[in-house]
Amino acid sequence: MAEKRYEWLNGAVLDDHSRQKHKILKEYFFQYLAVRCQIPQQAKFRLAVIDGFSGGGRYQCGSAGSPVIFIEVLKSALNFINVNRSAQGLGLVALECLLVLNDADKDVTELLKNNLAPLLAEITASGIELKIQTVYFSEPFEQVYPKVKELLSKYRFRNVLFNLDQCGHSHVERKTILDITRSYPSAEIFYTFAIEALVSFLRKSEPDMVLQQLSSVGLESHDLKALEGLIHKNSWLGTAERLVFQAFKECAPYVSPFSINNPLGWRYWLIHFANSYKARQVYNNILHDNSSAQAHFGRAGLRMLSYDPAEDGSLYLFGDSDRENARIELLEDIPRLISESGDAVIVSDFYASIYNETPAHTNDVHAAIIESSEIEVITPTGGTRRKANTITVNDILKFKSQRSFFPIFSSQNKK
Repeated sequence: MAEKRYEWLNGAVLDDHSRQKHKILKEYFFQYLAVRCQIPQQAKFRLAVIDGFSGGGRYQCGSAGSPVIFIEVLKSALNFINVNRSAQGLGLVALECLLVLNDADKDVTELLKNNLAPLLAEITASGIELKIQTVYFSEPFEQVYPKVKELLSKYRFRNVLFNLDQCGHSHVERKTILDITRSYPSAEIFYTFAIEALVSFLRKSEPDMVLQQLSSVGLESHDLKALEGLIHKNSWLGTAERLVFQAFKECAPYVSPFSINNPLGWRYWLIHFANSYKARQVYNNILHDNSSAQAHFGRAGLRMLSYDPAEDGSLYLFGDSDRENARIELLEDIPRLISESGDAVIVSDFYASIYNETPAHTNDVHAAIIESSEIEVITPTGGTRRKANTITVNDILKFKSQRSFFPIFSSQNKK
């Protein structure tokens, strides 16, 4: 696949898939900061943001690129956090961010510096509790990554967020993604690529996996030209999603293999990697707040990719009708999951076991739990929860003593 090079110096054009991606990135980063600054005794939060393919900062239309988005959200989120903390009688929080910006083109990096200078100067002059240290590189990402690791070690940053918005697929290796998630317990990654480039790569590196997955839509591994005719079909989306998940599932405990939605054809993937179920939980919720921005084909409840491509599966666009389908499936899926471990599970362990297998919103998971005729929610003090929005991570999900027969053995093979 020929890679598209954005001509930042002449004014890069903002494509629809980039606009969707930036909206998700902006809203997720805001929630990320809000969640990480909830500790009452907290006075400072430190993080590093690494934008591996940063571009020039602004598009031809004036819209913000990812570096500008990160800076603007740091400022707006800090204000939101401290207004809320003040209202609760809590001390204010300061944010300290190492912002590492890399673009392989040195001229583009110089343009980025010029675009960011007034924003950074304004923050410094405002006197708010926000310190941003910017470091610029102009190298291919794989070459600059060891230097980034040295910086993170030098300044001892544990909370790291990588934005790897590449063209094509070949600029970031899977072993690098794995190294990031294993090196930093609180690491998260946004990773963008073109699906055709990934399939071409996997055809050479893992031909057996590609052949197995493509056979479900009637393709041979060498017949990539046929993708042009299939890439807009739901069955192809499901096949591509399985390919993506199989390719990257070992890179992090939580991998969201959802494409950027395009009714004319699913060509670009935006994957979120995380080590924490809480991160995936928040990410799922953000996608529902931006329904139709990303797409999933498969089941709506748990075991989202466990379906028969020839007979099952449906398009899930994170909208209201999709959420209703998820609640219906979850009513059966959740009791089955609990029964596989016994008759009770702590909610935190339940979350950890489901969030790599579902596109569902937290509220829909909780609603299915409360509506279940099989399950009750026991509080740490022995009480019973009656409302979905009161469920906490320390509660216990338990089968009711008087319950209908749940056929675990006969349903183990049910997709």
